[in-house]
Amino acid sequence: MVTQEGKRPSRSPQRKNEEIMSELILVVDDETDIRDLLVFNLKREGYETVEASDGVSALDLARSRRPSLILLDVMLPRMDGLAVCRELGKDRNTENIPVIMLTARGDDVDRIVGFELGADDYVVKPFNTRELLLRVKAMLRRRAHAESEDSLLRCHGVCLDPQAHKVTVNDVPVELTAIQFSLLRELMSNPGCVRSREELLGSGWDDQFEGYDRTVDTHIKRLRARLGDAADIIETVRGIGYRCRS
Repeated sequence: MVTQEGKRPSRSPQRKNEEIMSELILVVDDETDIRDLLVFNLKREGYETVEASDGVSALDLARSRRPSLILLDVMLPRMDGLAVCRELGKDRNTENIPVIMLTARGDDVDRIVGFELGADDYVVKPFNTRELLLRVKAMLRRRAHAESEDSLLRCHGVCLDPQAHKVTVNDVPVELTAIQFSLLRELMSNPGCVRSREELLGSGWDDQFEGYDRTVDTHIKRLRARLGDAADIIETVRGIGYRCRS
């Protein structure tokens, strides 16, 4: 059941969104009318959607399609929403997908369990469709903002934290100079992509460095020495430059 505001209008106004949205949202509910309502309104806002009517199908779609957000009913056949949320949190490919739980059960205990299992928000039925859409927008906006900020970079045992300016190899801290750190950050930010010496020379060094681009080779050599057993994550591309193993 949904509020009066959530009913479909007699005609669909074709309004143009101020922002072009391409986020994919997975809608999971065993009630067809609720799924239809949510899909209809999400598409009006410019989102792409995919649907599931049971927990097992929802988990399969989350793993294969990697949606930007999941609207997840609690009471589902085959596997309930709480179990789905638990499984999502166990998978590195899905653990960071925001989940908004939809449920007819509004008890505090149920909400606490949902949050403990990794839910990001909790909406009780009957819900106000407009409010739910605003929650979706707000959550996706926060997610986009978080992703735009520097986050941990990982590659074959090497972890680089741009904000803390720290590097570890297999969880062991490694001390790097400012130039070595900048080089590693540039390479790890573009795994599999070749970076020329000229590009690396100007990457994050600003006015701290002036010199011949072959000097990059010397810094790469010293960087590899600091990385020890993980030195082979930096590959030489003869005649061009370097790349980080993907």
